[in-house]
Amino acid sequence: MDAGSTATGPADGRPARVRRATPADVGALVRMRALMLADMGLEVGDDRAPWRADAARWFLDRMPRTDEFAAFLVEDAELGVVACAVGACDAHAPSPSNPSGLHGHVSNVSTDPRRRRLGHARACVDALLTWFRQETCVTVVDLNATGDGAGLYASFGFVPPRHPSLQLRTARPQA
Repeated sequence: MDAGSTATGPADGRPARVRRATPADVGALVRMRALMLADMGLEVGDDRAPWRADAARWFLDRMPRTDEFAAFLVEDAELGVVACAVGACDAHAPSPSNPSGLHGHVSNVSTDPRRRRLGHARACVDALLTWFRQETCVTVVDLNATGDGAGLYASFGFVPPRHPSLQLRTARPQA
């Protein structure tokens, strides 16, 4: 599904339209990110939490880079933005199976609880994967899935990687 495609309609019965996010949508993307992080059990703070301004700058900085960043969303007449999915390209060293070295990463997939189970996240992810296929050189797309999202991603063909993903968290130096 590409930008402008439709998904199952919201409560008012009209079809939802998926569109590419613009700089005017940055506040909504940050709000949806906070919703997703809270659903994952993180303390996100209120609207004045410092990370939100950092996230807004991050989105604004990447939006003009249309060949390496995209965000798709569904807007509801009553609630505003109710679903989104974000994608970015990361440069890695080329390999035989990935000559460009570009990897895609899906993140920030979130749906307002009042509009879940209507196909909005699916429509946003589908638009994002179409963007990766048609507008980038990405041949590998990664994501981190929660238990709630695993079925959605599996339906698109996502599978566990051949090599386990590991993570190390380092402490920030105290100022």
